[in-house]
Amino acid sequence: MIDLGLSKLALIGAVALVVIGPEKLPAVARMAGTLFGRAQRYINNVKAEVNREMQMEELQKMQTNIVEAASKLNLTITAEAAEVRKEVDEAGNALSSSLNEAHQSFDNSYEYSPSVPALWEFDAKRREFRRKRMSHTSMLPLWYKRQHGLKTRVQSGAARVARYRPTSGKSVKFFN
Repeated sequence: MIDLGLSKLALIGAVALVVIGPEKLPAVARMAGTLFGRAQRYINNVKAEVNREMQMEELQKMQTNIVEAASKLNLTITAEAAEVRKEVDEAGNALSSSLNEAHQSFDNSYEYSPSVPALWEFDAKRREFRRKRMSHTSMLPLWYKRQHGLKTRVQSGAARVARYRPTSGKSVKFFN
């Protein structure tokens, strides 16, 4: 690379002053500065473009590696899923055959007894309990509670007795 020291720059300036002249020297120096700046910008743009191209090549290589890894992973997952599905199907078939055998043996040995409540009775009781529980604890609107016959107000025991106490015809007054 060119080694320009202070003495060499002074020599170049003195030769330029003699050759170009003092009137044209500032204009020539300005033009040389602008040309030098353009050259630097052009070189920087070329360097940046080369760096971008290199990064794009690296990114494309990384992308191909990732795509290959993803496809391998997809193949292994599908293979494992197929094996698991096969095992689950075999277990389901074995379970259904054992349930059928148990159901057949149960049907042969079970006699219906009216004292044992059926499953639908338990289900109906469970639903009724949940409906009542929800009516007391939830924030249902009053119109919904009235429409479905749910309690809208809570009353104490003493208030309920006073409300439903039969009247004897004469009122009791403490102070006459």
